[in-house]
Amino acid sequence: MKRIVKSVAIVVLSISSFAVAQAQKVAHISVDSLISIMPESKTAEGLVVKHQKELETQVGSMQTELQSKYEKYMAEGSTYSEIIKASKEKELQDLKNRVDEFTAQARQDLQNKQQELSRPIYEKARKAIELVAKENGYKYVLDTSTGVVIYSEPTEDILQLVKKKLETMPAAVIPGANNVVKPTPAPKPAPKAPGK
Repeated sequence: MKRIVKSVAIVVLSISSFAVAQAQKVAHISVDSLISIMPESKTAEGLVVKHQKELETQVGSMQTELQSKYEKYMAEGSTYSEIIKASKEKELQDLKNRVDEFTAQARQDLQNKQQELSRPIYEKARKAIELVAKENGYKYVLDTSTGVVIYSEPTEDILQLVKKKLETMPAAVIPGANNVVKPTPAPKPAPKAPGK
């Protein structure tokens, strides 16, 4: 009797282990690769480059003003009285501080702009991954682009499935863009010659 109970317990454990393994269907995807093929990424990148150039132009004009005033001070400094010389030096130092402060703020502003523009793209990708995972019964999808996965059993790469899903979804709304991004259709295979 004990043997039968033991055998039944082993069979039940084996079946439940198999069921748990089946319930834990895992896949992987490189989110970076997915984001790079999304047409909205090019739109966002163009807007970031435009914003960066605007900031660089402003920093450049401030640096030109500082350089011009410094050169004038160096050329005429020997003719200034002590009080005017001190005033000009303070003016130069204040202008340099403003340039440095604006440059630091511009870096932060550019980073914020990149995050603002990429947020809807990542949200769309996340939603497509979630839909594909639910449609295909995946319990876990691992992002291989982050390097977080140190070891994993071989899993299915769902990049192509998610790419197809993205093609059926509306474009992500990018703040400040005209949002007329059309997904690029997949290339069609060349027609086969007759008789081949």
